Amino acid sequence: MEPVGFAVVGLGHIAQTAVLPAFAHAQERARLVGLVSGDAAKGRELSGRYGVRAWSYDQLDACLADPAVEAIYVATPNTEHEDVAVRAARAGVHVLCEKPMATSAGGCEAMIRAAADADVRLMVAYRLHYEPANVSTIALVRDGTIGDPRFFASEFSYQVKPGNIRTREELGGGPLWDLGVYCVNVARHLFQDEPEEAFAMTTPGGDERFEGVNEGWACLLRFPGDRLASFTVSFGAATTSRLRLVGTEGDVQLEPAYEYQGELVRRLTVGEESRTERFPPGDQFAPELIRFAEHVRRGAEPEPSGREGLADVRVIEALLQSARDQRPVRIAPVAHPQRPEPNQAMHVPPVEEPEPVRAQAPPQGE
Repeated sequence: MEPVGFAVVGLGHIAQTAVLPAFAHAQERARLVGLVSGDAAKGRELSGRYGVRAWSYDQLDACLADPAVEAIYVATPNTEHEDVAVRAARAGVHVLCEKPMATSAGGCEAMIRAAADADVRLMVAYRLHYEPANVSTIALVRDGTIGDPRFFASEFSYQVKPGNIRTREELGGGPLWDLGVYCVNVARHLFQDEPEEAFAMTTPGGDERFEGVNEGWACLLRFPGDRLASFTVSFGAATTSRLRLVGTEGDVQLEPAYEYQGELVRRLTVGEESRTERFPPGDQFAPELIRFAEHVRRGAEPEPSGREGLADVRVIEALLQSARDQRPVRIAPVAHPQRPEPNQAMHVPPVEEPEPVRAQAPPQGE
């Protein structure tokens, strides 16, 4: 299988320290052929480091027209995902887009339409759909190990630094978009269902970091069968990353649950017996590149697809409306969503994280 040529669009911290190094592990399926950045000095330095061409954002169309660029990895701010992805699709270039897929359901639908019209593949970069701890936990719940799943709870938080791009509302910032999307996604797949109703409360925060976004969110989702998922996300609390699903016969916990660095730990309790399993650190980005490249070459619909991204954004929009209106909000579910399957899991050794160039480092855990 000939490797698919990728350009990475957006060269922030996650792109530099996780996505770009992952190509070394994915080179049999995916190879880096270009970079796109709004920072000319950053582009030049990384171009020299990786030996590939760098374009500016103003030159995006020229990048998409380059025959070597068969696919792009979109790592721009959230509000720019739709424009970049639609332009790529119209140019016949396949799209692997960071989450959240867009900052509106309409934006997600536009991306899906553009990809379908151009017959290109569109995948959303839910790295945990390939991570062994998360994928195997979904499988054991589906197999009935803890009985009938009844309620889910999760916390995901960190102390954001002043001026961090994640606090800019106009770029799709805030803890609900940044962290809540993880909780929504895993709850949907642990329950193997789509939520019907959403309710949310916010905490504005008491310092200058939160002039544009709320510091925290407490959210409740009702699933069919009177099953409930609750989660709390915050930019103003100590680092947490945990989830727990309780069933009629036991419960399963992951802590840490969402990180891409370090080991993940699962504790499974059935009746009075408990066991703990540790999953070693790995490169969670190379599997995305590998699987997406395989879908491109085979002309197959990827998992997670654009419909997966749309499903989560619909839930986030309902939570946003609930907080504004101070009432529960019904959710229009996406029909026939895909689910992560056990054979998707892939462990790749951790990357050697390079020194980033002119990039704002996120707190631990994200």
